[in-house]
Order: sequence, then C-alpha cells, then structure tokens
Amino acid sequence: MIPFSLLAVLLVGAAIQIHGADALPGHQINCGAGSEHAAGNVTWVPDGRFVTVGNATDIKSPGTMPMLSSLRYFPDTSARKYCYVLPAEKKAKYLVRTTYFYGGFDGGESPPVFDQIIEGTRWSQVDTAADYAMGRATYYEAVVRAMGKEVSVCLARSAATAPGKSPFISALEVVPLEDSVYNSTDFASYALSTIARHSFGHDGSSVISNPGDQFNRYWEPYSDGSRPVVESQGSVEPAALWNKAPEDVFRRGVTASRGETLELQWPPALLPAANYYLALYFQDNRTPSPLSWRVFDVAVNGQAFFAGLNVSTAGSMLYGAQWPLSGQTKITLTPAPGSPVGPVINAAELMMVVPLGGRTNPRDVIGMEALARGFVSPPSDWRGDPCLPQGNSWTGVACSQEPLARVISLNLTNFNVGGSISDHIANLTAISSIWLAGNNLTGTIPDMSPLHHLASLHLENNRLTGPILQSLGTLPKLQELFVQNNNLQGIIPSNLKNRMGITFEYTPGNTLS
Repeated sequence: MIPFSLLAVLLVGAAIQIHGADALPGHQINCGAGSEHAAGNVTWVPDGRFVTVGNATDIKSPGTMPMLSSLRYFPDTSARKYCYVLPAEKKAKYLVRTTYFYGGFDGGESPPVFDQIIEGTRWSQVDTAADYAMGRATYYEAVVRAMGKEVSVCLARSAATAPGKSPFISALEVVPLEDSVYNSTDFASYALSTIARHSFGHDGSSVISNPGDQFNRYWEPYSDGSRPVVESQGSVEPAALWNKAPEDVFRRGVTASRGETLELQWPPALLPAANYYLALYFQDNRTPSPLSWRVFDVAVNGQAFFAGLNVSTAGSMLYGAQWPLSGQTKITLTPAPGSPVGPVINAAELMMVVPLGGRTNPRDVIGMEALARGFVSPPSDWRGDPCLPQGNSWTGVACSQEPLARVISLNLTNFNVGGSISDHIANLTAISSIWLAGNNLTGTIPDMSPLHHLASLHLENNRLTGPILQSLGTLPKLQELFVQNNNLQGIIPSNLKNRMGITFEYTPGNTLS
C-alpha cells in the first residue's frame, strides 16, 4: 500500500553526528547484537527483549559501523509475519525507523525484497538492492500512534520475496514525540511515512547529519549548487515551532538576490500521486532592524501555499497537512514588492499521509494476546496484530474483513501447543469455530458462555481436566462439541446430553457420567 518511502544514507564507515548530552528517549535496538553499544547520547541495545523469532548473525563487511555489524533474519517460511513488540504509552505518538544493511549475510549477492508492517498496517516494501550496490544502508521512517500499550513493527514475506531469501533487519528505533509535533494529522486514521527531510545550503553529501534533534530525526544535507548560501549565528527558538526542528538546521539556507524569485526542485525524487504532509522552515539571518525585513509568498507547484510570509530571526514554519502531490515538485518563493532582500529557505520535510489499514477490535486483541500468553509454543507469528494486515493474520486465525476486524475462527489442530486455554477466550464474541484438537493442552475448559456465535468446538486429544461446564449447553448455535481423549471428570450437563441437533463426542478417555 505504501509504494515509496526510501531514504538512502551512507552509513558504512561513516559516523552519525549526534549532539547533546541527554540520553535519547525511547528504544534504539541493534538487531542481532549480543551486547550494548554506546554512540554519543544513544545506547544501542540487543533485540532479545523485543522479538522471539529469527536468527542473529554478524556482518563481515570491513569498516561497517557497529549498529550495522549485526542483523536478525527470519528463515521460517511458515510464519505469516515476524514481529518486534515494544512497550508504549497508549495513544502516544512515536517516530519509528527501520534500518537495513544486507552485507551478504546469506551468501548471496543481492538483498531480499519483503514487506514491513507497523501497527497492523502494511507500511512499505523493503527493497535495498540499489543502495547496497553502492555500499549504502537504507532506512525507512514513519510516525504512528500507539493503539494500546505496545507498538508492533513486523516484517513479512511477499510475492516479491525470492525463494530461499529471508527478510532481515539491522536496526529499529522507536522514539516518543511531543504532542505538538505533526499535530495536524489525525493519527487515529493515518500514519506519516517520511519521504525526505533536508537541511538546505549544504554540499549535498549523503552522510547523515543529526544536528541536535531531540527526537533523533535525520536532516540530510542538500544543495543543488545553483543558489547562494546564507549562514546565520542568530538565536532560533525551536520550542516555539510545533515540530521542534533543531536550531542547527536554521544555521544555513539558500536564498536569491533582491527582487528575484527563488525556485527549488525539491524533493529530488519523483513522487507517487498521494496526499503529503509538507513542512517548510525559514529564518532571516540578518540583525533585526525596522528597515530590514524579508517578506515573500510561498507556492508549491504553482499553487499558493502561504502569502506574505514575514520571516523573523527567531524562525518560522509553514505546513500543509494534506497536500496533493505527484511527479516532480517545485517550491517557489516570490519576494514582496520592495523587499530589501531576496527570499530564503532553510529546511523542509515531506511525509506521505498513509491511511491506516483498519484495526482489530480491542476486545479480540486482549483475548488473543491472553491465549498466546497461556499457550506453550504457539505459532511463531503470534505477535503483533492478530488479524491485520489482510493476509498476515496469526497462523490458524481467520478474521472478518471490516475496518474493525473480528476473530471468527481459530484452528490450531495438531500444532503441538502446550499450556492452558485462557479465560479470556470469552472475549472472542464473534468467533464461530474453535479447533484446538491434537495438542498438549492442560487445565480446565474455561467458561465460554459469551460466545453466542460458536458453532464448532474441538478440544479432543489433549490433557484437559475438570468438568464440562453447563454453560456450554446454553450456546445457541453450538452444533459440534468434541472433547474425547482428555482427562475430564464429573457429570455431563443435561442441557448437552439431551440436546437435539448437536454432535457431542466425549468418549473414550474421560471419566464422565
């Protein structure tokens, strides 16, 4: 669903410039690593706390920086997705960044292609071949709101994944954002996927710079070489600007001569047709004076974006929350008549507005996560959203196809699952069939009286104990009940024993009367 969010960065043998003494909040995860690694104010931690599947390996490429010297890959072809799950604050906003450096870990010459999923929405395709051929890593970045107390970031095979190839990941970052940042977006319905973020007036080097950004956003240097560069030593107040752009990005910019229009072809890549969040940043680099003012109009692809912008030394920001763009984009700054100096621009961000792919009913999420915790050795993909995206639900789980998805069937027959059946299975009030036969389940059969749509319940060939609850006989649509070959005891409820139109199998293997 997300056709484009690729940002190439030269990370091999290069240093990320990180300023500021305070430790970066959130989680910075070095995937596949065996120990912590500190870089400036960032401490990269191993990923074992956040993922339960996959294999770790080291990269043998000489000169590879520490955060890219290991990775985790996922060879299990039976799994529908491979998920990292991180603690979060419910309804808080997070910047999520995934980084990939292939390094030939599987003995091949080109990296695999696969999908990445965030909070149940298919975010983008990961295709790093072009960057890897130039010795580069690739990163993808999104801003998303946590639906619950966790954030899930998953990888998945797709039709583009070649046979014998495995999805992999080098690094994962999840950083909390303040409420004001990108706050014009309805994050209950959309996410933002970063297309470009540049600090203008630099030499165009592809080396990442992170000039004191409190959220560790990457501002890549950019200059087309055809415009005069301005430098400033003035004081900017990032706290006054909603997106908290760091002060350092206002230190340089590009300008035009007095009376001239400034045009920028930015971003440099062609854009797929979509709606975008566009933020532009400006600062007047001169000493404040009543006779020294800088006013201009801003247009994007010929459409008025803002009229009469009066740029101050304290900095200014403009944004468009849902701006339609496609193909080449041109930003035009036209000076006001009589303006003593030409227009200036210092930095810009562009992010695709991504409609969320629905969500699973929170009641069902609670129920399925409780089942996963109660089971021993559930399928390896029982992490992240149980139903979404479509085609990447948990193994054995089928869901309704609607914006608020419901679990409608569960089939783990002969999966060698142990543990017990959580009482929270009663949360699955839209389910019509539960097949857990042929496993190693112990404990009692929980109360399922709220499951009014349940038609088929298969629990045979396990090690369940305790009675058959009378409440099973009250389920209005129940047509099949198979519990033979367990260790159940007690009296069979009369509303089951005498019920017409039900197939009820309870022998052999139980002590029931």
